Amino acid sequence: MSLTRVHNFSISLDGFGTGEELTLDAPFGHAGHVLHEWMFTTRFWHQMTGGTGGTGGIDDAFAQQFAPGIGAEIMGAGKFGPPGWHEDPEWKGWWGPNPPFHTPTFVLTHHPRPPIEMEGGTTFHFLDTSPAEALEAARKAADGQDVRIGGGPTVVRDFLAAGLIDQLHVVVVPVLLGRGVRLWDGLEGVQKDYEVEATSSPTGVTHVTFTRASG
Repeated sequence: MSLTRVHNFSISLDGFGTGEELTLDAPFGHAGHVLHEWMFTTRFWHQMTGGTGGTGGIDDAFAQQFAPGIGAEIMGAGKFGPPGWHEDPEWKGWWGPNPPFHTPTFVLTHHPRPPIEMEGGTTFHFLDTSPAEALEAARKAADGQDVRIGGGPTVVRDFLAAGLIDQLHVVVVPVLLGRGVRLWDGLEGVQKDYEVEATSSPTGVTHVTFTRASG
């Protein structure tokens, strides 16, 4: 069976995956881009945004694992758009006409709408359903490849709580946000189900990987 994976999911030292006060101009709220600055200099980011150059090293090696083998993505409503996006029938996500997913992408929302076909192979599907049912739909669309859980923190937490994540890559950024949406709330002891490894980067972030323990 295909795997369910999370990649490049950044959190603060105090466990927040996003800040408060999310708006159209501030997709991560008061956190700004501080949780993702480690990624912006990598070759991966330059390639994904249509540029050239960028740094190699530890951060790039982890970031590059984002796409290979992925056949579908699941994301939450908060990743697809700012609060109230469902009231705008023209809203098609943050990413312009050619989003970086290039696969069927399932948006979990209480306000479903018809699918939106974008350039580059991304089609957004909107579901009001449970994590298990969303994963079943995504696996069918992935056609034997893996499914990526794209965030935000509430969606990743819900899939972890349901025991549906096989591989989790968390990037711990050395900042304190103080408020926002935390990843780990209610997941005490979840590490017992995984083999956990940590790799420190010269940029100051720590890459923590959780791989479901065999047996």
